[in-house]
Amino acid sequence: MLIARSPVRISFGGGGTDLPAYYEQFGGAVLSTAIDKYFYTVLRKRDDGFIQVISSDLRKLETWKDIQSLALKGTDLEIPLAVLRELNCNVSVDLFLASEIPPGTGLGSSAAVCVNVLKLMSSYTKQELSRYALAERAYHIARNILSNPVGKQDEYAAAFGGLNYIQFHQDGTATVEPILMASDLMRELQSSLMLFFTGAAHNSWDILKHQEDSTKKNAGLAVTALHEIRELAGTMRDALRKGELDRFGELLHVGWEAKKRVSAKISTSHIDDLYEMARRHGAIGGKITGAGGGGFMLLYVRPGDQQAVRDAFAAKGLRQMVFGFDRDGAQVIINDPFLDSDSQTGMCWDFIPYDSALAARSV
Repeated sequence: MLIARSPVRISFGGGGTDLPAYYEQFGGAVLSTAIDKYFYTVLRKRDDGFIQVISSDLRKLETWKDIQSLALKGTDLEIPLAVLRELNCNVSVDLFLASEIPPGTGLGSSAAVCVNVLKLMSSYTKQELSRYALAERAYHIARNILSNPVGKQDEYAAAFGGLNYIQFHQDGTATVEPILMASDLMRELQSSLMLFFTGAAHNSWDILKHQEDSTKKNAGLAVTALHEIRELAGTMRDALRKGELDRFGELLHVGWEAKKRVSAKISTSHIDDLYEMARRHGAIGGKITGAGGGGFMLLYVRPGDQQAVRDAFAAKGLRQMVFGFDRDGAQVIINDPFLDSDSQTGMCWDFIPYDSALAARSV
């Protein structure tokens, strides 16, 4: 038996510049952090030659014999099926998929699924991948195999974990630069961030496709706004390095205003009203965490002002999701050869050490 997990992420700045239509012309940059909300895949051996995939989130179950002959696009389980096809997996296993976060919430869950299954199956089939290779392979599956108009930032966040400034170069390569901060400053940053679900799950691909079409024209407000967003990601990075957390919160606000100029689909009147309400009650800055249109709203709020913001959202029927930062990225957390007598797994138990301090901060 193997169990793998991969984190979702929150993006602070630079979103949209990780799309090839932009970075292949200008080079992109994103500031983001992985958080301690995970996607899990459990693998167990079977002996009948079939592969069975069960998704608890989608409430779907599929069993296949010859996956190489199956159509991919448009099926409910297209992501794990595409991974199995990409790795040319000639195995007979059960895969159970489960997430702490529902799909379509703007936290990069689709990429977390792909990275997670890819990490698990590459480990199981002894095709180990570096973190860079894991992110790029997952992006290739999403973009080229499944033809989804996605950028690269979500795959890199899920693969690497941590708080990172990620540059996307014109030649298609990427560079991940961890943001190193004193532990007390990192805790202060984490305690100043709040997430609220806006009540509108969405499919971001329509928004991303519209954004790509605008970017390819290389003219108008969209590209100008993306240039500003890219520069703001670097400015946010510098503010964090200097410990200027309130300045970082102010830059979140500037970035959100610029992001809304990229496409009219990014925000809605409902989102605008919620954001202005948060600002009236003490939020310094914030944004929608994904491509836009719904999902989670991220806010930077000094701890002393957070109860007022929390009460205002509660009056609208919206609750806060408490989270912590993830430092580890995609990993196999259990590799147990004894439960199902599978020679493909390891010859000993592997367990991830328990970090009591990190767990305490996640409560």
